[in-house]
Amino acid sequence: MLGLLYVAYSLVRVLASDDLVSAASHAADILHLEQMLHLDVERWLNDFFYAHHVLEVGASFYYAAAHYLVTPAVLFWLWRRHRAHYLGARRALAGASLVALALFLIVPTEPPRLFGGYHDLLALTADVGWWSTSASAPQGLGDLTNQLAAMPSMHVGWALWCALVVATCARSRILRIAGWAHPLLTALVVVGTGNHWILDAVVGAAIVLVAWTIYLGNQRPRLRWTNASHAT
Repeated sequence: MLGLLYVAYSLVRVLASDDLVSAASHAADILHLEQMLHLDVERWLNDFFYAHHVLEVGASFYYAAAHYLVTPAVLFWLWRRHRAHYLGARRALAGASLVALALFLIVPTEPPRLFGGYHDLLALTADVGWWSTSASAPQGLGDLTNQLAAMPSMHVGWALWCALVVATCARSRILRIAGWAHPLLTALVVVGTGNHWILDAVVGAAIVLVAWTIYLGNQRPRLRWTNASHAT
């Protein structure tokens, strides 16, 4: 499934417009809406990460690694240990991702790091990691990324999907807490590194919640920290 999503992403990257004027206009509209809603914390958070080198490097590693490691690991765990939930959860992940790919194509959007006035933390820390100056792409593969695919943030969307799976299936309180911490930390990281706007994260999460409701509406994630009868 992830392979098919990658093929779809590659096709979108080929078809997507490189119109930086439209992408900048969409980013300006998002920022204006955030300012009206008093949600425009990107610059403060980005400056805070930039001013603390440990956070700057740590956030860059998390952005470049967690998205590509945690989601496949949760999907594999679900397939091995909780087959009853696997098909619906996989469909929710695929459906949300396809909606996001359509939005990448229809609404190209500059992330803060390209918009101007924000620090591109992954570019600034590329010397200590495997990523290039083109977001989280490995060095030498920057041309394989769609750098205008900011709206929505599927880093946040996939992280929330992982949290929903773990909250639904895991018995361990520690696992459930870690599951919910993952999308919260991811949201901080994608905004703090200058890769997404706050509303990108909100829309990414909303798409996943809708997909989850459609495919697993009868499977309610446990929001309490108490132990339950399901096995991990």
